[in-house]
Amino acid sequence: MTAAPNGLAGAMKTNLLVAAAVASLFGCVPQSVPLTLATFLPGEPAVCYDRATQPHTAVVDTHLHFRPFGGAALPFLEVVDYLERSGVLFANVYGIGQMLPVSSPCTYYLDCIGTPVRPTLKNDFVNAANVVALRPDNVRLVLSMTFPDLAKPDTVLAGMGILDAEFPGLFRWMGEVNLVKQALFGNGHTPVPMEQIAEWAPFMAVLRERDIPIAIHSDLGHDAQMTEYLPRIEEVLRLYPDNKIVWMHLGLSRELVVVDPELHVETLKTLLDRYPKLMLDLSWRVIEDEVLSDPASRPLYVAFINAYSERFLPGTDFVASAGKNFDVYREELEVTGRIHRHLNDEAFRNIALGQNYFRLLNLDYEAPPVCPQGGRGGD
Repeated sequence: MTAAPNGLAGAMKTNLLVAAAVASLFGCVPQSVPLTLATFLPGEPAVCYDRATQPHTAVVDTHLHFRPFGGAALPFLEVVDYLERSGVLFANVYGIGQMLPVSSPCTYYLDCIGTPVRPTLKNDFVNAANVVALRPDNVRLVLSMTFPDLAKPDTVLAGMGILDAEFPGLFRWMGEVNLVKQALFGNGHTPVPMEQIAEWAPFMAVLRERDIPIAIHSDLGHDAQMTEYLPRIEEVLRLYPDNKIVWMHLGLSRELVVVDPELHVETLKTLLDRYPKLMLDLSWRVIEDEVLSDPASRPLYVAFINAYSERFLPGTDFVASAGKNFDVYREELEVTGRIHRHLNDEAFRNIALGQNYFRLLNLDYEAPPVCPQGGRGGD
């Protein structure tokens, strides 16, 4: 590696010294080594996160599928290694609740249009068994129940009971579960009928009692009608305002990339204002590629996220099917984290440094403060 010119090296050193001096006035010093779980323990020596020199990518991946739709998965510890090498310290362990049949040659449902995709407990069992047996100690993992079929709500409590019996107390999240997912229409999925949402009451009551969030995939609409499916998520929120509900992908999908940003943001604001326990998930690179990267609309979304920064969660939506590798995960983490560059320091701490995630799950961790002068402040 070529050494930096003396002038540049001297300027960088001066900037770090200035940042350290200013940060010390606030009772913290810049973090100069990779973050560890210990960094996030309350009561540890105060360090601050220097956005000028440290990554913009999130330290928490709240939306990570350790299991694929079909075929072989990447080894569990290999995925954990991806996290460690990327600086991700906290992650939700999703399976895929809706799987292709074992006889299918496909790993992805869109490669097998016409093949039914059915809900199953298989992936949740495999994930839990891996967590129990392998117990990685450099990352904090939270198990999620991905099996529920929201169109058959009477089966959900029975499935929860099976997981409780085998892995008591280990599952602290539910989802990703599908209310309406247009991408699966060709594989037998249909939107959950509006009248069935009221039948969720028994399992939603248990989730409330256990303080377990539920992460719901519910497409907002499609390019021809942006809000066609909005009434479904509105009905969920109306009936279950006291549940912690995470709406996946800002309601976006590949079927909805022609977005009216003002209508989209106003729709989301209205629901956030009306339902204080609603959270929004920023996962999946399609959101960045198709919507947030547009220089015309990005300032609107940045202002929105900054204003409601306690209501967003980061994630990759990486699916760990065999054949993928570290480079794929790292790219998806980088792409889904690009929006963080434009956020103010408070939003960066809440989202990228995980404070919202810790608060949502009542975890005994605390995100470090952002160093003064370290943030971009939005654009």
